[in-house]
Amino acid sequence: MKTLESIKNRLVDMIMLTTNEELLIAIDTIFNSTQPNEILTLDSYQIEMLMTSEKDIERGDVITESELDKEDAEWME
Repeated sequence: MKTLESIKNRLVDMIMLTTNEELLIAIDTIFNSTQPNEILTLDSYQIEMLMTSEKDIERGDVITESELDKEDAEWME
């Protein structure tokens, strides 16, 4: 049986990879309806990733979704 942490990590990975907006909305709805008052605790890795993302945004080191799609398509060729 998978540990809770491995299930969470697998779900995070799948959420980060999907481009299915309807699926993400459904997941968001599930979380909002089942855990309305739960306080999330982030581990050090998650905090580090968020801080890194914030620094990327501040530096303007971002690309649009269409640019990312183009890069993905080129990479997949």
